[in-house]
Amino acid sequence: MSIGTQAYSLFEGVVIALESIRSNKVRAGLTILGIAVGVFVVVVISAAVHGINASVARDLEKAGPLTFFLNRYPITFEACDGSDDTCLWRHNPPITMAEWKAVETLPSVYAAGSRVFLGLPAKYKDRSLSSAQIIGFSANWTQIDGGSDLYPGRSWTPAEGANAERVIIINDEMAKQLFVDSDPIDKVLTLNNQPFQVIGVFHYAASFLSGGNRPRAYVPIETALRHLRAPLGQISIAVVPRKEAGRDKAVDEVIELLRSRRRLHPGTNNDFAIITQDQLFDTYNKIFGAFFLVMIALSAVGLIVGGVGVVAIMMISVTERTREIGVRKALGATRATIMWQFLVEAVTLTGIGAIVGLIVGAGISLILRKATPIEASIPPLAIVAALGASAFTGILFGLLPAARASRLDPVAALRHE
Repeated sequence: MSIGTQAYSLFEGVVIALESIRSNKVRAGLTILGIAVGVFVVVVISAAVHGINASVARDLEKAGPLTFFLNRYPITFEACDGSDDTCLWRHNPPITMAEWKAVETLPSVYAAGSRVFLGLPAKYKDRSLSSAQIIGFSANWTQIDGGSDLYPGRSWTPAEGANAERVIIINDEMAKQLFVDSDPIDKVLTLNNQPFQVIGVFHYAASFLSGGNRPRAYVPIETALRHLRAPLGQISIAVVPRKEAGRDKAVDEVIELLRSRRRLHPGTNNDFAIITQDQLFDTYNKIFGAFFLVMIALSAVGLIVGGVGVVAIMMISVTERTREIGVRKALGATRATIMWQFLVEAVTLTGIGAIVGLIVGAGISLILRKATPIEASIPPLAIVAALGASAFTGILFGLLPAARASRLDPVAALRHE
């Protein structure tokens, strides 16, 4: 078959498929819906995962590839029934401020900051927030968690931190909700009914890991412990190694220091956790990898439902066009030609479903990007995969009716009523 003949046959098959859809709107609509749902799920999930991946990568890059964290508890997915056999880590002692001071003195450490996270109500005059994320941090937080986006205003001094002064740096979202268009610098808001003077405004890019664009503030960790009753057991330490030393050496020195201070005997497990960026990313991949597989399974169900619809509508089409098939065979059409025509019809049917799914998926992805911290964007590979999956579904489920049509006896087909 020449290229011109193949092109004409392809065009003819598409035209016949569109005519079949027009004459069987309900059956075709249900088939297209099944394919569209499957493709829609693939597109939306791919867009969301792509956006989340970009957000996580940006957050980890901002924190610094060498930065690691000293926590009381590890990141674990192990079942814990309360017994020592399944969750030894629950007996880990808290990280202390004295341990933070000791980590700071290590030769391989550029900066170490102690921190604790709280959720507290905030108020300024008649405007209030039911809950804002409050981070108690040591005075060197700008060396660890950024600081180039601190304007207007300033950070607190080590003396203000040591004296547990009630000073606060708020993010622009918190400034907008509490102070609207007025300048928040030097104004006094209340946290948990305690007065705090605003000394700076911090700007940060909202992301998936940070929980989106929500009210957030920094206060001296000493202030959080003394005035806001931050739990001592939740203190953690963020460690930035010196570049010339490297992360592994800094990790080894921190482990050696903590084991020595806690008098842990050789062979005894650590009663603290070192969490690196690699571990955070591995944990993220485990969570979202499983989530992505579930969504792909659901989309496969949609494609299977659409495929069953393809079989049904194409079998009906073969029955209704038996005489037409007989005429074409009588005029010299081969089995391959007949099979090709019906496969083109099946792929056209699933292709329309794929296009509908892509359009709806793109619309939902845009809504996700605008309304949530997920920077959803459709990767080109997802579009190719969606179109490829729909074409494969059309071919796979169109083979049976196409083969049936190609095997019809032309004499019997011409006699069909």
